[in-house]
Amino acid sequence: MSQPLWTPSAERIAATRMDAFRHFVNQRHGLSLADYPALHAWSVERREAFWQAIVDLFEVRFSSAPSAVLAEDPAMPSAHWFPGATLNFAEHLLRRRDARPALVAIGEDGSREQLTYAELAAQVAGLQQSLRNAGVGIGDRVAAFMPNTWQTVVGMLATASLGATWSSCSPDFGTQGVIDRFGQIEPKVLIAAAGYRYAGKNLDLTAKLNEILERLPSLQQLVVVPYSRSEAQADDFRTPAQVALWNDFYQPGGEPQFTPVTFEQPLYILYSSGTTGVPKCIVHGVGGTLLQHVKEHGLHTDLGADDTLFYYTTCGWMMWNWLVSGLALGATLVLFDGSPFHPSASRLIDLIDAENISIFGTSAKYLAALEKAGVLPNQSHKLQRLKAILSTGSPLAHESFDYVYRAFKADLCLSSISGGTDIVSCFALGNPVLPVRRGELQCKGLGMDVQVWNDAGQPVIGEKGELVCARHFPSMPVGFWNDPQGEKFHAAYFDTFPGVWAHGDYAEETEHGGLVIHGRSDAVLNPGGVRIGTAEIYRQVEKVEEVMESIAIGQDWHGDVRVVLFVRLREGVALTDELQKQIRQIIRANTTPRHVPEKIIAVADIPRTISGKIVELAVRNVVHGQPVKNTDALANPQALELFRDLPQLKD
Repeated sequence: MSQPLWTPSAERIAATRMDAFRHFVNQRHGLSLADYPALHAWSVERREAFWQAIVDLFEVRFSSAPSAVLAEDPAMPSAHWFPGATLNFAEHLLRRRDARPALVAIGEDGSREQLTYAELAAQVAGLQQSLRNAGVGIGDRVAAFMPNTWQTVVGMLATASLGATWSSCSPDFGTQGVIDRFGQIEPKVLIAAAGYRYAGKNLDLTAKLNEILERLPSLQQLVVVPYSRSEAQADDFRTPAQVALWNDFYQPGGEPQFTPVTFEQPLYILYSSGTTGVPKCIVHGVGGTLLQHVKEHGLHTDLGADDTLFYYTTCGWMMWNWLVSGLALGATLVLFDGSPFHPSASRLIDLIDAENISIFGTSAKYLAALEKAGVLPNQSHKLQRLKAILSTGSPLAHESFDYVYRAFKADLCLSSISGGTDIVSCFALGNPVLPVRRGELQCKGLGMDVQVWNDAGQPVIGEKGELVCARHFPSMPVGFWNDPQGEKFHAAYFDTFPGVWAHGDYAEETEHGGLVIHGRSDAVLNPGGVRIGTAEIYRQVEKVEEVMESIAIGQDWHGDVRVVLFVRLREGVALTDELQKQIRQIIRANTTPRHVPEKIIAVADIPRTISGKIVELAVRNVVHGQPVKNTDALANPQALELFRDLPQLKD
């Protein structure tokens, strides 16, 4: 068993809400649950009692009382949580109304805008009234093509307050990518920025937005935020819909009203990456999203009303939706729009000190890039209030765990978390009462019956297999948009093991209850019929100083599969025979001979989705001469051409 990198002190454990919740459950039910594993086991076996305890602990308000906690059909996903209940999502995020900062929005150019909880409620009240006047009501869709600014949060809250459904894309999405998403859900209102900033550039969105507007015939109202383009005018935009600038559309003030809706009423529509076809529109319900998020924020992240929470995200990634729910705990949220490395690699680290951030969220890729850039925050910054770092987007390498404790802070809960767009939350995540071990996610989420199954559908520990959730949970999607019989929804999650959610992650449960994610199941390599997770290879390549990043695929070769590794090297570095030998030796020494790539090829760039995930399947398709159906889902689609017809792949 690996030794922990960090173990919380008894005093720190006693001060957490997670420990308080364990005592709360013990007292309420006359139990003596001694630790987190016992608490988790109870939360799964007694799901109804557990989720009712979450409702009570976080004071979730139902306008109409539920007739039960769970009405379950034997076959997942046919279950209904809190049937008969009505509530409003925005109401729970706007309960605080004082002068405490709710949102601090920081632009790449150094601009800083702040809204208190009282000011946020007034902004929402004004926009709500104007959206209502524009005909927005229960079930209507309001879409946003926006950077991560306070206006985007206000837009979501005003939409949710009316019982309408919110969906957003970030401005770096390609035109077709936005149309593929919003075209399916037919929004009544679109909130869009006239421009945005990235890497020191002001980017004008007028032309892109006009292309999008041509393909949104359902649109009745366009609201333009003149972000980074103060000169923007309503008549710049061509659409038969009504057009208004943000400041002309509504007048802040008054008290917001909250329309009660059913527990399963669609709150958010999120999208699959769309690299294998038109993106799936994943519909998330009001109640399940709220309960899951207050549980994850309040218990697993130990977020409280005195905390300041930051997550580096765009509005096109589900971490934005997750971040905004921190308002339900009364915390201050820091929003950042722009490049995390402009004007220097320490840009986001500067925010930790400047805004007294206590919980800092980012991606595994960002932490690896910081280490490659030689950034040592503990030598240049105070990091005084920082108590937790969260990482997601891809598996966090063992070496990145070491880097965080070496370069940030020794007394810190480093939480690698995993779940995703599919559940707008986590299956496995951090825990302030448990140790942190290299390469592991600390625990399964409370109330989530997460297991790792082999191909025979049997739970295994210490072996790799499919990550599943064996019982229904409240944040399971309501379904997919325009999938009335649920056929696409069932095919996506329930075909592998009937009646059981198969998440598509290749994972391993450790003997002490942690989880290791080895990559996506559909990207698993099969040389000689042996399954290999790509994350196992990337972890080793990360150690090679000359390599900036890499991507591995399986190439069909003479009736078998051979592993091909593509590497993006530091500027001025050549892929010599010696460097190839070094890469292979490191992989062989720390994994198995099966992991060693037969081919190593240098490329100038590696394609990624808008949220920063490398796209192994898209690269594999290009290498095999197969089409990539939706390159607009990529941040850098031109990078795919680098992998087409490579002579090195022909021998």
